[in-house]
Amino acid sequence: MTRTPDRIRRFRLALAGLAAAALIAAGCTLPAVAPRTDTGEAAATGTAPTWRACPEVADELVGRGAPNVRYECARIKVPRNWGTGGGATTGPGANETFEIALLRARSTKQRDRIGSLVVNPGGPGGSGVDTAVYLSFGPAFGGLPTSVTDRFDIVGFDPRGVSRSSPVKCIPDADLDASFGYDPDPRSQESFDGFVALSQRIGRGCGDRYGDQLPLYGTEQAARDMDAVRAAVGDDKLTYLGYSYGTLLGATYAQLYPRRVRALVLDGAVDPWQDPIAGSEGQAKGFELAFGNFSAWCAANAGQRCPIAPDARAAVTSAVDKARVSPVRGDDGREATAGWVFYAIVSSLYTESGWQELAGAIDKLAGGDPREIFRLADAYADREPDGHYSNMFDANLTVNCTDQDEKPSVARIRQLQSQWRVKYPLFGPPLAVGLLSCTEWPGGRDPYPTGRADGAPPILVVGTTGDPATPYEQTGKLASMLGVGRVLTWEGEGHTAYPQTSCVTEAVDAYLLDLTVPRAGLRCPAR
Repeated sequence: MTRTPDRIRRFRLALAGLAAAALIAAGCTLPAVAPRTDTGEAAATGTAPTWRACPEVADELVGRGAPNVRYECARIKVPRNWGTGGGATTGPGANETFEIALLRARSTKQRDRIGSLVVNPGGPGGSGVDTAVYLSFGPAFGGLPTSVTDRFDIVGFDPRGVSRSSPVKCIPDADLDASFGYDPDPRSQESFDGFVALSQRIGRGCGDRYGDQLPLYGTEQAARDMDAVRAAVGDDKLTYLGYSYGTLLGATYAQLYPRRVRALVLDGAVDPWQDPIAGSEGQAKGFELAFGNFSAWCAANAGQRCPIAPDARAAVTSAVDKARVSPVRGDDGREATAGWVFYAIVSSLYTESGWQELAGAIDKLAGGDPREIFRLADAYADREPDGHYSNMFDANLTVNCTDQDEKPSVARIRQLQSQWRVKYPLFGPPLAVGLLSCTEWPGGRDPYPTGRADGAPPILVVGTTGDPATPYEQTGKLASMLGVGRVLTWEGEGHTAYPQTSCVTEAVDAYLLDLTVPRAGLRCPAR
């Protein structure tokens, strides 16, 4: 199958399940490039959905479908407000519904079917429909092992507010361009105040459009939707693979419906107990670690693989500094400002395979060519060549801000910006300033639960020691909170682990297929 470089990067980012972070629109998330058209007929809540063939989704995403795989799509209706679990009859969204889009990828070689493996790629804002397509392509393309696809339907759903599922769209493309292009560390008071004003404008626009409906897009509501998905595919118990933010969604489901869990794989764990400041600082530390690992790799691979060696840190930092005062202009007139350079860096650190791309992009930028910088940053932002964005960051902002029950003051954020600049020079200030997005958010809050999943079977929590976006320290915390978590460690680089190496793959597959829980303390080597 032929892939352009952009498609390869989108594919990698999608499978990584980019994490919830406090960057720009309150988070990193995965690209979603499938069509926004209806993918099936609606079904009433609690009834069997009507499935129809939809090969066009795979065609749009990757050029064709995977060999020996059928794609079917459907839509189900869920209450806008689940209330205490049965659907609210008063308050915002009472007696109204959202539509949830589903895609089912089924191997024509399937045998001894176990059921459906429901997948979520993270974000929040990532498309599970897209992810089910990506994962259907098998191990040669980074997808799921045939041992899994031969026994499960792979079912992706777009969570409420995301892509094809009653999408939230309230941030103009111009404001997203301004956010991504803005100085990631606005030092002068005037520049900082400009970002505050931009955050206020974005929040006001979303509040004006959705009003008291905004709190209905939170994680707990989406987790209750997952139980409707489980019922729609006909499974008595849920088998689930969640990446990054998808681990939080899966953990919430386990707390709400512990006895409806068959097996949950939570890869790239989010610590549900952390407050927004702790979460952002953890990511600042995680990205600095990953950047240090990239710099060490560069020093050991000077030459064609890393043309910015021997001091990659100095080269990258210099590129950001120069972009502040004299951004390189592309052939189309677009300027590679410090913000766009920064997001190209962020994009490249999610996978170890992105390190060589980053080194090449910085080298070309120094030579006056910003095209690779824009390619990397745009793949992260899901920005099309014409400047149009998907609703990925609209949904990301809405969900993250709804989930938070605390919001630091503007003065506190300004203080953190200075403090984190000392501790985490490249990533600390942007992650501090990014907290403004939810501080200026107008919608109400609906925090998710943080407790044990008593009554659930063992839940597999997977962590990567070099993960920048969901630092490894969070893995044990999520497992501990659930009370039934079993940790699997990958001593590798990048965001999320399954299916990266044979050790990780064998352990996860045995759990999914046979419910065999890995031995306590299992650590898989990087290679």
